[in-house]
Amino acid sequence: MEYPHITHHGAQDGVTGSCHQLHFTQHSSVLVDCGLFQGADASPLGARADHQLIEFPLDGIRALIVTHVHVDHVGRIPYLLAAGFTGPILCSEPSAKLLPIVLEDAFKLTFSRDQKQVERYLKQVQERIIALPYDHWFTLQGDEGLKAKVQLQRAAHMLGSAYVEIDVQYRPDEAGTRIVFSGDLGAPSAPILKPCVPPKRADILVLESTYGDRLHEDRSTRRQRLEQVIEHALANNGTVLIPAFSVGRTQELLYELEDIIHSKKLNTASTPKASVGAGHARENLQTTPSDPAGTDWPSLPIILDSPLASRFTQAYRELKEHWNEEAQARVQAGRKPLAFEQLITVDSHADHQRILNHLASSARPAIVIAGNGMCSSGRIVNYLKTMLGDPRHDVLFVGYQASGTPGNAIQRFGPRNCYVEFDEQRYDIRAGVHSIGGYSAHADQAGLVGFVTAMEEWPGEIRLVHGEEGAKASLSRALLDAYNARGLSVRINSAALSAT
Repeated sequence: MEYPHITHHGAQDGVTGSCHQLHFTQHSSVLVDCGLFQGADASPLGARADHQLIEFPLDGIRALIVTHVHVDHVGRIPYLLAAGFTGPILCSEPSAKLLPIVLEDAFKLTFSRDQKQVERYLKQVQERIIALPYDHWFTLQGDEGLKAKVQLQRAAHMLGSAYVEIDVQYRPDEAGTRIVFSGDLGAPSAPILKPCVPPKRADILVLESTYGDRLHEDRSTRRQRLEQVIEHALANNGTVLIPAFSVGRTQELLYELEDIIHSKKLNTASTPKASVGAGHARENLQTTPSDPAGTDWPSLPIILDSPLASRFTQAYRELKEHWNEEAQARVQAGRKPLAFEQLITVDSHADHQRILNHLASSARPAIVIAGNGMCSSGRIVNYLKTMLGDPRHDVLFVGYQASGTPGNAIQRFGPRNCYVEFDEQRYDIRAGVHSIGGYSAHADQAGLVGFVTAMEEWPGEIRLVHGEEGAKASLSRALLDAYNARGLSVRINSAALSAT
């Protein structure tokens, strides 16, 4: 076997479960991400119930490097620790704050809700985390026969996201090999986030391909479409249900909604008679009218019904120093992009049920952002079961819906007036179904190709991961076209295409 060598333990033939092992030698390696399988990836044909278990040997794995804290990149870490991994967990400084929140939730869902066990587990996680500043080389191995170092750079996918540069040098008199793992790359002009600057060079690139077969709407178009869906809710006295991932997408949506409200000068108006205001859900429900007369933007509640998303939103607020210039300027101007007046956070299950019953029974427009993002579990499922059959309401998808998830079924079959199954029961889809691709946190085909072509030295080998077969094939062709235009050769390996 030639070294360095890469073994994929997930996301090679699907979109979730990212986990890649970079072998420096037979006895030395690092792991990049350890994510949860979701949707169809979690139950492939013939798969066992323990599909999430770690079944590769851990001997010689010197560290786990985390690109970002979405569960499809970190959700199997509890299984990794249970399997006996004892090495450090390297991540960016913002991710070091966000990762324990994700792993606490993952541990409770997969292992135990016993508080003492949770606390012991979180202490173990905290002791393992090494927070790395961006643009800083960290030595992984400095033996005489091998030198390996790692550097994280901003990926603009979510706060703390990074792509990973790893340099491996086997002899002092030889040039090293640079391997780059993209993690998830963000779309340009993402709210709150500082931009991604591609690396100068790569010999081997492991590149995500989630949206390798399409182009996103631009930011101005997505905002216009978001306003249109909300206006529809105002006109129909219905609720807009937005399934959103707790970290990243939710904060981006709140940021955009605050800006829409601000642009309409609502934040300077006097408290409207129908406004629910800010605060706790229990108090707001007592003052929320059921009479829709006069309902408009000033009285439109933005309901964040996810305790986990609320925790992440608070953590985002505490990480202001990592926000981009635009977001910093808004804060300095006295605005609260993630804590505005119309935002209601719902924590307890009792308040969740009360909000749900109120919206279902009253003609009261509202926006509800609830997890999880692919509608496979969480509070969004309760809203969908209750409201999906009512044409007054709308479901708005702003992120990727993996094959095999209820979100994917609603997105595909909703416009045909079909049904979706929850808990083996059919629910008719009569609500409006909308998708806004411009809110994707992933780079589109142009962004992925641009990540490569912006390098001073293009990689000679590209491995496409984290994408469906069609997306990989389309991205492969686009990359080959770019290389051919420059008269360069490249080896592209994917489940869909292998070409030189």
